[in-house]
This record gives sequence, structure tokens and C-alpha cells, in this order.
Amino acid sequence: MSTLIAILGGVGLFLLGMTVMTDGLKAMAGSALRSVLGKAAATPVSGAFWGAMVTLLVQSSSAVTMTTIGLVNAGLLSFQQGLGLVMGANVGTTGTGWLVALVGVRVSLSAYALPAIFLGAIMRLLGKGRVSSAGGAIAGFALVLYGLTTLQQGMSGLAEVMQPSDLPAVLGEAGVGWLQGTGGVLVLVLTGLVMTAVMQSSTAAIAVTIASFHAGALSVEQGAALIIGQNIGTATSSALAAIGASTTAKRLALAYILFKLIAAAIAIALFPLTSPLMRQLSASIDGTTLLAAYHTAYNVIGVCVLLPATHWFTRVVERILPSKETKLERSLDDSALAHPIVAIEAARRLVADVLGNVGVLVAARLSGKPAHDDSEDAAEATRTLSEVREFLSGLREPPEGELERSRLTHTLHALDHVGRLVENLRSQFPARAELAEGAPDAVALCDRIMQGSTRIADAVAGETALSERAEPIGWSVPEALEAPLAMIEGDVARMEAMQRDYRARTLADVAPGHLTASDALARIDASRALYRIAFHAWRSVEHLLGRGGAHELARGP
Repeated sequence: MSTLIAILGGVGLFLLGMTVMTDGLKAMAGSALRSVLGKAAATPVSGAFWGAMVTLLVQSSSAVTMTTIGLVNAGLLSFQQGLGLVMGANVGTTGTGWLVALVGVRVSLSAYALPAIFLGAIMRLLGKGRVSSAGGAIAGFALVLYGLTTLQQGMSGLAEVMQPSDLPAVLGEAGVGWLQGTGGVLVLVLTGLVMTAVMQSSTAAIAVTIASFHAGALSVEQGAALIIGQNIGTATSSALAAIGASTTAKRLALAYILFKLIAAAIAIALFPLTSPLMRQLSASIDGTTLLAAYHTAYNVIGVCVLLPATHWFTRVVERILPSKETKLERSLDDSALAHPIVAIEAARRLVADVLGNVGVLVAARLSGKPAHDDSEDAAEATRTLSEVREFLSGLREPPEGELERSRLTHTLHALDHVGRLVENLRSQFPARAELAEGAPDAVALCDRIMQGSTRIADAVAGETALSERAEPIGWSVPEALEAPLAMIEGDVARMEAMQRDYRARTLADVAPGHLTASDALARIDASRALYRIAFHAWRSVEHLLGRGGAHELARGP
């Protein structure tokens, strides 16, 4: 009974320590986690590399996976890029196995762990910001070490009553036939899967396996078979998390499960070769190190096999789970609200998308030849902006840091200006006759401003290819957009001066009888309406690109 209590207590301390440490590391990373992942996944290969690195640092493949889902939902990453990050996260999470193999089961660190727990707890309780987060990470890490020491003690007692011969024999062991060995491998794979499903942590399950081997309770071949199953078991939490989630989340969960199963199938197929090799190497290399290396190699091989076929793999997943969601539903997924930078970027892309669509409507009306009755399109733009407002109102936590707060402020400014632009389009857009007679030069300028604004908006929304590959525009303004941005600002200034001059000249034409008062005022209203549209389009793109201060709003109509 004491042995069982020690094992359960060790596993419990390990799981608690991993949770506390992961939370502390994630809090220390803050928005950097989302920023790094968003920038690192330019290609599936770089995504896999940085997915592994970030997971190794924050010690949580779940954190990387869920953040990736949010980035894909927001349109910051394609599903294919997100898949590269998820694959890399599987490699990064094997780092804890090395910690267990090289330190945890070799040295009793309880004497050092307890003071570290006290120090971390004090920092966590009394500190603020990153100091508090660092305290949580230190306390969590110390709990992991203390849990491993307790687990090691329990496994030593277990080794006295259980030997490797009590477990199913596997391929590669002396005197074991192919049929018996294959059956033993499958039984242990299933056992490992159940262990991870129960613990909800492959890291904890693998720690138990390595500690069991170190205590002599199982052989290196049996440990390798257990690791295969434990690696599959992590997919159960992803499957549960995808229930009721968006199609994108379900696709990534399915891709994660398929990746695990394919990697496991490869490992089982190669087991007749790897098992004798591990037995030979165990004569010169410690078995705990071999098991940690096997865990890493197993995942690396899976990534190397699937990464070149990422495009094909994503197409298969998309066919299995076709999306029925609209762009609005996909972008404004509630899961993104847990990450302010992701939610803000999703809103920014949608506002840019609305501006691009409205620019097309305005251009058609200015030409006097709209392709169809666009009143429903304008109404749809209003509904989308309303959804974006509601979405941003649901942010679960305030943005972190000055940059994120600035992005939210600029996004809200852009949302307001695009909303005013749509309102002017729906209620105050002048008739074609008023435009032609009133201010033909202003019409030409407004048309050019809307074309430039549409181009920039489409680039921000990720619909215009500025290079060989369509790529959404980040917070900095690329060189390709500097010229149209400067042109828009200059044209708006000219329209402002033109409108003041035109107003004075038009009113002066009433006294000599050239115009009636009604005609003069109608033309002035038409000119003013054009300026409003041009002004709000300009201010929208300025804020979408993070430029312009709130004080400039005083220049508006």
C-alpha cells in the first residue's frame, strides 16, 4: 500500500508541478508566444522548427496547439502553416522526457526542491507581473523534481514485487516469436495509451515509464512499446477539446490525431528493427537515456515523413471535414477571445475586408453604372461591423503591453471610420446628377482615393499578393503601399481645400441668378458627402496600418 501511495503521490506532484510551471512560463511569455508563432510559420518547415522550440520553452504542447488554432481562426496563419506548428510541438514536448532521464531518476533533489518551492511561492504571492509568473515557474519546476523523487521511491518498491517477465514479452527480446512479440507490443501500446488518457499528460506517463525502467520493473523494449502508446494518448485531450469547437479547431484536432496514428504505425512497423538496436546500445548507453532518445526520434521521424506531404495531408483533412462556416464565423471564433492579440487581429482583418468591399461599391456608384442593387451589400457590411463590435466587447482580458493596447485602439478607430463610411454610403450618397453638375473634380479625386484605399484594405485582409505568395500585411507598412498611402493623404487634403472653395463659389452663384438656393445647397451637400466618404476611407486605412493619432480626427467633417 505504501508503494502505491508513493507512486500516486509522485504522479500527482509531477502533474501539479507541470501545470504550475506551464502557467508561469506562459504568463512570462505573454503576447510573445502568439507573436513568435505568428511570425515563425512562414513555411511548414520553419513552423515545425519554431513550434518545437516554443513548446520546449513553455513546456506545453497544448498551449502551442490551442494558440495555433486561434491564429488560424483569425486568418493570421493558413491551416497548412498551423499544421507545421502542431507537428513541431510534438517534438518540443519530448524535452521533459530528457529532464526525467538525465536528472529526475538519477539524483534525489528533494533537499533542493523544497527551498525552491518556498522561494517560488513567495515570489508568486508577493511579486507582480513577470516576477509573480517567474515565481510560479520556479515553484512548478521544483514540484516536478520533488514529484520525480517521490515517484522514484515508489517505483523502487514496485520493482521488488514486479519484474519485466510479469509484463508481455515484445519483439526483439531473446526467445520471443514474431506472433507473441507482436501481440505483446500491441498490448503495451494500448496500455500506454490508457495511461496517458487517464493522466491527461503524456509527459507524466513517460516519466512513470522511465522511472519504472530505472527501478528494474520493465525492460528497455517494453518501455519503448509503452512510449508509443503514451504518445498516441495525448490526442484524446485534443479530441475532447474539439467537441463543439469551430471547423478549424476540429480540423487541427483531426490532423493531430492522424499525425499521432501515422507516427505510431511507423514506430510499430519499425519495432522489429529498433528493438534489437536498443538492446545492443543499452550495453554502452544508459537505458533511461535510450528511452528519452527513442521518444524524441519517434516524433522526429513522424514529422520528417509527413512534413514533405503537408499540402496533400491538409487537403485530405479538409475533405474529411469540409467547412460550412462563413468567413465571419470562422474569424470571430470565441476561442480567440482568450488571446487579445489574436482577437484584435481577427477584427482588424474583417474591418479591412469590409472596407475593401465598400470601396468597390463606392467606385461603382461614382461611375454611375453599379452592377446591381447594392443596398443589400451595404446592409451586410453594417451587420459585419456590428458583429465585430460585439466580438471585441467580449475580450476576456485586457491587452498586454503598450503595443497590444495601441493595436486595439487603432482597430477601434478603423472600425468607427468604416462604420461612418458605410452609414454615408447608405443614407447620404449623392445622386449621379448632383455629382456631375456639382463637383466633377471631386468625383475623380474621391474615385482615386477609394481605389487606393481598396488596394490597401485588400492587402491588410490578406487578399492581395504583394509578392509571389498572398500574404496578409502586418503592423508595419510595406514599401509597396507607401506610395498609395501618401497619394490618398494628398488627395484628401486637396478635396478638403476644393470643398471650401467650391462652397463659397456655389453660394455666390445664387445672388446673380445662376443657381437657385435649393440647387446650390444640394450641390454643396453632394460635395460634402464625397469629402466625408474620402476622409473616412483615408482615416480607416491609416488606422488599419497603425498610423495617425486621435488628434487628427478634429480635421474631419
